[in-house]
Amino acid sequence: MSVEAATAVLLIAVPIVFNLAFLELGRAFDYPNILRKEPDEILTRFHAGGSGLILRWEALLVSALAMLPLVVLLAVSLDAAPALTAAAIVVGSAAALVQALGLVRWPFAVPELARRHAAADGPEADAERRSIELVFAILHRLLGVGIGEHLGYLLTGTWTLLVAASVVSTSVVPGWLGIVGIPIGAALLIGTLEFVGPNEERGWPLAGTIVPIAYVAWSLWLVTLGIALVVT
Repeated sequence: MSVEAATAVLLIAVPIVFNLAFLELGRAFDYPNILRKEPDEILTRFHAGGSGLILRWEALLVSALAMLPLVVLLAVSLDAAPALTAAAIVVGSAAALVQALGLVRWPFAVPELARRHAAADGPEADAERRSIELVFAILHRLLGVGIGEHLGYLLTGTWTLLVAASVVSTSVVPGWLGIVGIPIGAALLIGTLEFVGPNEERGWPLAGTIVPIAYVAWSLWLVTLGIALVVT
């Protein structure tokens, strides 16, 4: 299989896996709306979801990790200027890693917290649950909001702009695909502001509305890039 063919397969497969896992989590766990609920509700619903819910989170984690080979192969396939290629690989790899780091708590740390939360018993049960909820809330804000969302949106948006610039500067795929990537990357960058400054506690509703739409557009854009690599 050529580099271009392998790149096309990943460009098509990764967004599909990502969105299937996302939709399954929405169906089984009310994701992403559940993320803004109180920790006791999240932990209770997570525990009720069982191993099937954990596997759905694992699938989302794998889709994030699959971006690592994708960003390298895409940069090689587009064959832009060396500086642009290097920047796309570095930023894209960092984006994949921070997204994975933000997600990894769900199939590994949260199951343990949810089990302990559900098993709390006796006169100290309420205090134990509150301690578990505090640990979850800190992990949620640091790994989820801070690393997975804030840094994830920042790096993914920047990578998208770098890929768009690579497309425009070469003739491997149609240049209009690069132009389409620019507003998508900019929209993802807006997501970095959702929990910044005065919005730190509750979030900026506009950014919260834009990001899901941007990720759907981003997924379709990647698939289209994959198809373009095959047919051109």
